[in-house]
Amino acid sequence: MSSDDESFEGIDFEDRFESRNEQRAAVTSGEGLTEETVRLISAEKGEPEWMLQRRLRSLEVFRELPMPTDWPGQPDLSGIDLDEIVPYLRPDVETEDSVDSWEDLPEEIRDTFDKLGIPEAEKEALSGAGAQYESEVVYQHTKEQWEEKGVVFCDMDEAVREHEEIVKEHFMTECVPPTDNKFAALHGAVWSGGSFVYVPEGVTVEMPLQAYFRMNSEGMGQFEHKIVVAEPDSEVHLIEGCSAPHYGSHNLHSGCVEVFVGEGAHVQYSTVQNWSKNTYNLNTKRAIVEADGTMEWVSGSMGSRATMLYPASVLKGPGATDNHVTIAFAGEGQDIDTGAKVYHNAPDTKSTIESKSVSKDGGRTNYRGLVHVSDGAEDSSTSVECDALMFDSESTSDTMPYMEIQENQVDVAHEATVGKIGDEDVFYLQSRGLDDDDAKQMIVAGFIEPITEELPIEYAVELNRLIELEMDGSLG
Repeated sequence: MSSDDESFEGIDFEDRFESRNEQRAAVTSGEGLTEETVRLISAEKGEPEWMLQRRLRSLEVFRELPMPTDWPGQPDLSGIDLDEIVPYLRPDVETEDSVDSWEDLPEEIRDTFDKLGIPEAEKEALSGAGAQYESEVVYQHTKEQWEEKGVVFCDMDEAVREHEEIVKEHFMTECVPPTDNKFAALHGAVWSGGSFVYVPEGVTVEMPLQAYFRMNSEGMGQFEHKIVVAEPDSEVHLIEGCSAPHYGSHNLHSGCVEVFVGEGAHVQYSTVQNWSKNTYNLNTKRAIVEADGTMEWVSGSMGSRATMLYPASVLKGPGATDNHVTIAFAGEGQDIDTGAKVYHNAPDTKSTIESKSVSKDGGRTNYRGLVHVSDGAEDSSTSVECDALMFDSESTSDTMPYMEIQENQVDVAHEATVGKIGDEDVFYLQSRGLDDDDAKQMIVAGFIEPITEELPIEYAVELNRLIELEMDGSLG
């Protein structure tokens, strides 16, 4: 992306993501995870009894499940000490609920999100915006034209109160039960904040919705929950942004996304993440796709000390489609383990996975994917393409695809390539007037173009600028 983009002229991108505020908490759970912690969070939110019981059940499952340690080549998680993580922190915001007006937010929180571009993005390109600071959503707004059509875009606490039956039906039941993995169980016990999206049948939300999540405090965990329900023949695009400044101790991000794609519906879920390099990013994301529905995952993963993230789609109905497009960037001391999972459980289902990764200064990227085609899912097709770009001989890139094919009448393709930025490529661009850094950045920009072209322009610019800062070693 060219550096003369007028809309971003004068913006200090490093300051946008590295700035931090003094920690001011109205309520904090303190360090560690106990039943008292879970009950405190539930009481703070005034939740119904069924939600408290689901939290307590998740806590039981969390205690029963072991830490994941036996996956080949998985990131080292030994640096996570859950006894030192603060699972809940409500910032010192005077309003009881998230505010409706941006100007009503306290100045220091407003300034943080101003630097991240949230107000401008909402005014110029979005159907609605939500902003979470620490454990609580502090701002939520949906444009009236969509509210009038029955579209709901609110924070999860409001959803539990105002749309209780829909939340109760979908919250960590069929899609991501707490038994799925240890960190899903942890999430179910201490989740806080997040977004709820409901799109009625036949409604197309023509502009993206946005949710932004910010960890400001040192040593905390963020456990936001997102539910997207797209009724038959509806369409919606949700964009998620995440960031945290660098601190001396480790932070933990363990969110959860549950997407329900109705018959003939279309959902796109895009993520641009820039965690600090002392954050462990251990998310669980999954979609259930009914007949002729389409699910699209688009994600850019930068930052974090270690990431384990594998968005999954269950193609439940005939004709369902799933597409994954991902980019991962690993620098010094980083282990970015990402991929995708697709379960073809019905005939005529289709999936594509396109994964791009960049590693430099000894960083490691790994594509870890699973494609499962069930017996009876005839005439299904899947295509997996993994491309890796390395800057030096100290960096590594691995590909670990798993294919479980139980049906003969299917079309399966897999391709993986690993390349290194060649001196001749850099020399050619230098002969056209670029210096060494600009030449390498242009090569990387071309490499990740399939990702950026799937994003609105302001997010494509942001993703490219983040890559530039990562290459310069300016973040984290």
